[in-house]
Amino acid sequence: MSDRPTRDHPYAGYPLWFVDDLVEKLPPSARRWLVLAKMDLDPQHIQPSPVRWVFALIVANLGSLASDAILVAMGTTLFPSTRGFPHFLPSDYGKLTIIGVTIACIAWPIVTRISSQPRWLFLRLAVLVTLFLWLPDLWILAHGEPVHGVGVLMVMHLAIAFITYNTLVRLAPVGDLDEPSRAVTPVPWRQE
Repeated sequence: MSDRPTRDHPYAGYPLWFVDDLVEKLPPSARRWLVLAKMDLDPQHIQPSPVRWVFALIVANLGSLASDAILVAMGTTLFPSTRGFPHFLPSDYGKLTIIGVTIACIAWPIVTRISSQPRWLFLRLAVLVTLFLWLPDLWILAHGEPVHGVGVLMVMHLAIAFITYNTLVRLAPVGDLDEPSRAVTPVPWRQE
């Protein structure tokens, strides 16, 4: 079965049509926030290929783990006092990196389903998640962990976000529809 919507289908290109009823019950201010966030539930593209998505997941995890190892090596070289920092152990950062990157990879096809501008939305989500992930770093800093070690952890979060975002949007991109002028049922809650 093809991922491509057909012109005859009443909800062509709109796989989440059942959500309309839920969204219509939201107050107008909440609907405006959805529009501002480009969460229009009306993708005008083909979803990423599952094979390419799995490839991107593997590349993002391997690239992130490699960047972690490089940053730890650089951090312990530049700041010798961080040698022995418990968060620099591969068993510590490795499992957290794999969990985080995998969650981000799972989020990508969801974002491509809920937004007609998935790269725009996914970039902003990546920034927000990175800022959120800095909170535990700041927590351990406030509880006496070395500044240089925590600084390297924060750079590791940035590197992981950069690698994961770029890997997903480039290796598992959304596709263009063959029928650029196909008829699409308008989404009622977006017309205010």
